[in-house]
Amino acid sequence: MTTITHTEHRSDSTIKHDVQQELEWTPGIDATAIGVAVDDGVVTLSGTVDSFTERIQASRAALRVQGVHALADDIMISAAARALHTDAEIAHTIRQALDADATVPEGHVQVEVADHTVTLHGDVPWHFQRLAAIRDAERVAGVKYVLNHIGLTPRPTAHDTENRIKQAFVRHAQLDADRLEVSVQDSVVTLTGRVASAAEKREAELAAWRSPHVTDVQNLLIVQP
Repeated sequence: MTTITHTEHRSDSTIKHDVQQELEWTPGIDATAIGVAVDDGVVTLSGTVDSFTERIQASRAALRVQGVHALADDIMISAAARALHTDAEIAHTIRQALDADATVPEGHVQVEVADHTVTLHGDVPWHFQRLAAIRDAERVAGVKYVLNHIGLTPRPTAHDTENRIKQAFVRHAQLDADRLEVSVQDSVVTLTGRVASAAEKREAELAAWRSPHVTDVQNLLIVQP
């Protein structure tokens, strides 16, 4: 059995093959409709799919592949699929989904839809609540894109926020804490340093967001296997 380590260089052709395999492996994706190109570890996805959810799933699948440094998502949503739903219908369905989601605080998120592009406004106390609202919108049929303008309710910064995030990195099996730097200004966290993959970069950002005293994360991590 061959084990791929963070230090092993992976060719573009190998990465392309693995991305295609990951797309085929992921439920809800028609891999035959998605083109994959790789240039120096940067993956470009193209083609046309039936829903925004499928587009998001494809992007996340590509980012899971070892050796992917960055992703350009050029996937389009089928015009025929969008034509089945008006902006008013989409807005109404998203509103219902938000109201039914106990994770999203009632009355804290507003919805606008124009040309099948959804914009979410408002403020919520926690990042996971913002993510839940975004996912609710992404799942609605007919959505072409989701713009997130949901802010987080300002809160005082704990004096040990920086140390807590660093300790979270140490505990995380997928992160090399020695390569990561954390700085905190007010309630804004800035991450610098180097990670081995795009997936690791995303995991580091999610770990920082889990702090209850963070309202924004500036992810400046550089992908360098």
